Amino acid sequence: MLTKDYSIEIKASAQRVWYALWDDAHYRLWTAAFTEGSYAITDHWKEGSRVHFMAPDGKGMFSDVSENKPYERMTFTHIGEIKNFEEQELNAETRSWSGGKERYLLTEKDGHTTLLVSVDIHEAFGDYFDKAFPLALAYAKELAENLMIIAQTTLQVPLEKAWEKWTNPADIMAWNYANSDWHCPRAANDLRAGAKFNYRMEAKDGSFGFDFEGTYSNITPHELIDYSLADGRKVTIEFKAGGDQTEVIQKFEPETVNPFDSQRDGWQAIMNNYKVHAEK
Repeated sequence: MLTKDYSIEIKASAQRVWYALWDDAHYRLWTAAFTEGSYAITDHWKEGSRVHFMAPDGKGMFSDVSENKPYERMTFTHIGEIKNFEEQELNAETRSWSGGKERYLLTEKDGHTTLLVSVDIHEAFGDYFDKAFPLALAYAKELAENLMIIAQTTLQVPLEKAWEKWTNPADIMAWNYANSDWHCPRAANDLRAGAKFNYRMEAKDGSFGFDFEGTYSNITPHELIDYSLADGRKVTIEFKAGGDQTEVIQKFEPETVNPFDSQRDGWQAIMNNYKVHAEK
């Protein structure tokens, strides 16, 4: 094996770069440079856990997370091949690269981050990685510098119904909360570019509540909604039809108080409620 190094300078904090690399939705975007539709099956990238690096056709490789130091380093130890979605026993070919490392090192200074990737590879794949890795890191740079947290769901309903359940105030009140201790007692929605929406979100015991409000900048019926929150952050919602299914993808600029993971989980929980309500 030989070791190849690839690096890139990113105008973003190490936290943003880390999230762009290892959040599932973002991971799928930058690893498309290697194989379109790539994904990873992980236990939240826990140190010591097993990872399956997969292509849509069921091929891939399995590895261990040998090091996970958030915002600093991630190291994988590659073990063997996956075929038909199953780990394969080692053979003469896989033994030649089994045990190879893939290391991600993040170094932050003055709000900028250097991302260095060092990977042990078989010599035969040197040219391929020399082309694919710089492209993958360029994708990661773009994601980190323009970070939008992604929450998404696929509904078993046609597009028109998915749109209606997302935009109708009576329906919004039925799903617009993250857990059963909360509710949405009021919703006003003027679905026009330049107009506003305001949803009241409250704890059921009355201990806390707030208005979730924003101004629409673009409405393309049954396709796209763009708006700005009261604090200026941008949100985009895409609707994609697929027969009797509809994919809804929501992207939003993160705030600076709460961890990115908790922000994603909160918005995803609300989308999960929306899915349940829309499919009734």
